[in-house]
Amino acid sequence: MGETTVTTLEGREQAPPQPVAEEKAGQRFLRRLRAPRRPRLWFEILLIAVSYWTYSLIRNAVPEQRGQALRNADWIWRTEHQLGLAFEESVNHAVNSVTWLIIGMNYYYATLHFVVTLGVLVWLYRWHPGRYAATRLALFATTAVALVGYYFYPLAPPRLMNGGSFVDTVLVHQTWGSMASGDLKHMSNQYAAMPSMHIGWSLWCGLTIFALASAPWARILGLLYPTATLVVIVATANHFWLDAAGGMLCLTFGFAVARVWYGALPYALPRWVPGTRGAQLLPIKT
Repeated sequence: MGETTVTTLEGREQAPPQPVAEEKAGQRFLRRLRAPRRPRLWFEILLIAVSYWTYSLIRNAVPEQRGQALRNADWIWRTEHQLGLAFEESVNHAVNSVTWLIIGMNYYYATLHFVVTLGVLVWLYRWHPGRYAATRLALFATTAVALVGYYFYPLAPPRLMNGGSFVDTVLVHQTWGSMASGDLKHMSNQYAAMPSMHIGWSLWCGLTIFALASAPWARILGLLYPTATLVVIVATANHFWLDAAGGMLCLTFGFAVARVWYGALPYALPRWVPGTRGAQLLPIKT
């Protein structure tokens, strides 16, 4: 049987278009690309290392616009006063008066930001491989959009404000707790306070644990972690609370990206993937 043809208005014969077949092939390709798959350990280690190195390189390469950063800090401080929510200075002084507590917060600020985030990634990799890629994408998208904020809105942290009475708790108590204080200040952009990735990352950790953990105590800790982080970033005068709001907006963007790409939020994806022990892979929405 010969090939089916169609006749045009000019009388020429040509093969009929095949948009349906091409569309289905494209959908199948996207479906395979988006489907949860078992993460590869060394690839993930390399990806996280390279991604964080790139993030740090770009963040620290943003021009340190000190004058503009200080003006922005003054504006935020005035705005918070107008809202009746300028409580950072009171919290900073109150906590600083309790030496053991503020020293603990300094080390909290310096370490848990990385330790807990990596710990949650390892937990996802081990126990929720089907949800790992989508949750990791949300974290990466959150961090990427934060770079836009650092570039277009340089902001000094409260402890660096001109004429302010905020206490730089790292300098006062001589602890290792901030890349923007002491001998480490030349290794990091001091005016990249908006948005706060301490909040963006801690809230990512907290929501992930709350959504996926089965133990009630773990879910409670998941909610307490970003709450404690908010207290720490304010008490150590590293951020305004509006910086935390910026971090939340970035995280919202990150989860939206994961939702659009995978057709579902990470917690709604299957826990296991073929080749791992556990439930069978369920169909994924397109």
